[in-house]
Amino acid sequence: MSVERATHAIAGFFIIGSLVLSQEHSPYWLLFTAFVGANLFQHAFTGWCLMEKILLSAGLKRYSELH
Repeated sequence: MSVERATHAIAGFFIIGSLVLSQEHSPYWLLFTAFVGANLFQHAFTGWCLMEKILLSAGLKRYSELH
């Protein structure tokens, strides 16, 4: 799995998970949803993503390196 796909999968999991938690426990979990969304938004403009850096240091490769 590439870093890009893993990043999208993790972001999707975080968003769905925080939406479920906001319904089951506390609406404050929506703040986490907003944080993930804001990170995706800033990544679109800056190209920097902390999760990407973490996954690269864990040994995952970029898509371009796999193909």
